[in-house]
Amino acid sequence: MGGPSPERTGRQPVASEQIEYAALFAATPSPYLVLGTDLVIVDVNQAYLEATAQTREDLIGQYLFDAFPDNPADPDADGVENLSASLHRVLTTRKRDTMALQKYDIPIPHRLGEFEERWWSPINTPVLGPDGKVTLIIHRVEDVTAFVHSRRSRHPGQGGALSERAEAMEGELYARARELQLLNEELRKAHARERQVALTLQEAMLHSPDLARHQDVAVRYLPATGSLNVCGDWYDVADLPGDGFAVAVGDVVGHGLEAATVMGMLRSALSAATRAVDGPAKALEVLGLYARSVEGALATTAVNVMIDISNTRVTYSSAGHPPPVLLHADGSHELLDQATDPPLGARPEHAARPQQELHCTPGDTLVLYTDGLIERRGEDIDTSLARLTDALAQCSRLSPEHLADALLARLGVSGGARDDIALVVVRL
Repeated sequence: MGGPSPERTGRQPVASEQIEYAALFAATPSPYLVLGTDLVIVDVNQAYLEATAQTREDLIGQYLFDAFPDNPADPDADGVENLSASLHRVLTTRKRDTMALQKYDIPIPHRLGEFEERWWSPINTPVLGPDGKVTLIIHRVEDVTAFVHSRRSRHPGQGGALSERAEAMEGELYARARELQLLNEELRKAHARERQVALTLQEAMLHSPDLARHQDVAVRYLPATGSLNVCGDWYDVADLPGDGFAVAVGDVVGHGLEAATVMGMLRSALSAATRAVDGPAKALEVLGLYARSVEGALATTAVNVMIDISNTRVTYSSAGHPPPVLLHADGSHELLDQATDPPLGARPEHAARPQQELHCTPGDTLVLYTDGLIERRGEDIDTSLARLTDALAQCSRLSPEHLADALLARLGVSGGARDDIALVVVRL
């Protein structure tokens, strides 16, 4: 199957760096505009110029809707409204948006105030930067005016105009397309409201009153892409008697409201146990016993770290969780992997969990996270951890807030990943 290989034909594949992408864009037969996030036109190809009878000088640097306003003679014109809504969806969701058939008349060059009827099939596609944010929007259109007009003309081979039935069918199809577009818009709004409710719920579940007292602690929570903003990952910060506090992260198996509900129960239980017992290992033992009575809690992973500020000492215990990283100011690091036990409920009988402590230096940074930050399909954990520590080495002197953002960007998950992500950065 497929064509002959380069070895058999003597042809060599063209390297991507040999392709002149500007020429490729200019020669593309479909009309394309490139827009900035402010909806100012930054580039246009030849097909678009020909479709609109404009010049590059007419368009480059123009705000899109100054260059293409609605036809003031058409009281039903809604091209600007519909296109604006689609472009803002792209900016908000960072996903491609395919629009329904649009009637969007365009100005006739050199004939002030005159417009030509046009019908378009548009697709708007985001271009994402390294940080996952939209940097440009590609606005591709197909001019279907001739097709629409042909439906109004005489049938080939017939002497008369379209029958009343055909005219009615055409009108019905257009009306249904408009109704579908309006319905899609309502569904998007409803989905946005649902996501907001879910996000509010998750924020309430992750509320950590003690966090406000720690200016050198940064937290990030990113739900899995495509989810409703609720997940089973959590983080927590809890002040302890004396001069210390505890930091924890955990990960319940699964996604959605069910996992989030289990997460809320386990997070609260660990927070209470951490305040009531001596040491992170005993707190995880209490959590493990509690997890046996909570449906969906087994196989949860968690790591609990207690920080003694006056003695610059860190004590930790892990229930099957990826190891936290102690990052030194010079970029070197230590993995907190010497006190790891199976996830909650993995053992048939209760057993004491291990615990380890180490001294640190003021200015060191402790990084806790869930597996969505580092794991990639088909990759072993050592490779994932190496990528994490390499990224951290380049960020060691940043503040916790800036380090958290830089780390997400360097690992390519600023906009979310396939799995949920919780991240805590503590400057010691």
